[in-house]
Amino acid sequence: MASSRPADAVPRRVVLLGMMASGKSAVGAVLAKRLGWSHVDLDREIEAAQGRRVAEIFAAEGEPAFRALEAAATARIAGRTEVVLSPGGGWITRPALLDSLGPDTLSVWLRVSVDEAVRRASASPGERPLLAGPDPAGAVRRLLGEREPLYSRAELHLMTDGRSVPALADDIHSALRARGLAPR
Repeated sequence: MASSRPADAVPRRVVLLGMMASGKSAVGAVLAKRLGWSHVDLDREIEAAQGRRVAEIFAAEGEPAFRALEAAATARIAGRTEVVLSPGGGWITRPALLDSLGPDTLSVWLRVSVDEAVRRASASPGERPLLAGPDPAGAVRRLLGEREPLYSRAELHLMTDGRSVPALADDIHSALRARGLAPR
């Protein structure tokens, strides 16, 4: 697991990385509550600012325009501390965004298998614009192949298949406690 965080840099924020439907938003909300921190779901922030859903932004303006909105939202959040950030799955395709959060950010890759990502994403059809084609599993496989080297930069890697949201939040909380960075 790669990390650009120096050993003496105390995490003041956590960013959850991973494919769509890996559990970033759900785990982020539970983890933030346990830490007494705020939780920022970046897609929801963008939707609130734009007054429309991510899928509508993709359809009307395309992925590059959405990625620009992600970058602007990240810049607004980068200076905040005591925050758990849950960006969308493609956020990592601009590695400078992760770097912009600084060395006091703990990055966590919430890994999910292709089959599980498709199963979870199918629970909310229309919400995942990159899966709108005839072969969702193929799309997830392709995206994961492209993004895995970027996700692997995360300091902590957790497989989410078959794991509950509270258990995953516990694992991250335990990792912070082991570093003396979270209350017991």
